Amino acid sequence: MISILFIANRLLSTMAKQGPRPVVICGPSGSGKSTLLNRLFKEFPNTFGFSVSHTTRKPRPGEEDGVHYNFVEREAMEKAIANGEFIESATFSGNMYGTSKEAVRKVQNAGKVCILDIEPQGVEQVKKTDLNPILIYNNPPSIEALEERLRKRNTETEETLKKRLDAAATEIAYGLTPGNFHKIIHNVDIDEAYEQFREFIVAELKAQEAAGITICW
Repeated sequence: MISILFIANRLLSTMAKQGPRPVVICGPSGSGKSTLLNRLFKEFPNTFGFSVSHTTRKPRPGEEDGVHYNFVEREAMEKAIANGEFIESATFSGNMYGTSKEAVRKVQNAGKVCILDIEPQGVEQVKKTDLNPILIYNNPPSIEALEERLRKRNTETEETLKKRLDAAATEIAYGLTPGNFHKIIHNVDIDEAYEQFREFIVAELKAQEAAGITICW
């Protein structure tokens, strides 16, 4: 009979080869995800790596290809998805978004914890993979507060703003549904939200480290 100790050692060995679990953050556009991630990357520059998503939408002012998103044509992205090159993909406000396997591999090969910023459709797809992600939902104070933040960006027309707010209502309902995420951050005050965000992720990584996973601090 195979001993429990042997099985446990095999499990830990497998986990170690896989590396740290990726972190998925989900939340409506304008909910403050970028601010949380920027603070996390600044505080832990050697620990985390951002998986740069692909999108068919046009760049906003100040956005750089390959840094904020990989901006691609719809036909090229549809072909790549059909070829099985994507872990997840979703259509949001008429534009396609997705995470390629190559984008995640780049982060993992650098020895870092991979961060994925994805939509609810993508979250459901990632759950079905063997990535075993840590799932975090970033909840805005209210739809009204979200609208105010989006209007201050001056990047939306009334039509695209309505689409984003309609989508946000659906996303909020999904995010607050029990069992969909491991952690819900209520982003009312950004400093308090970051403390919750940071505390949860650091605790998760320390638990993995205790189980034999190498974490680069």
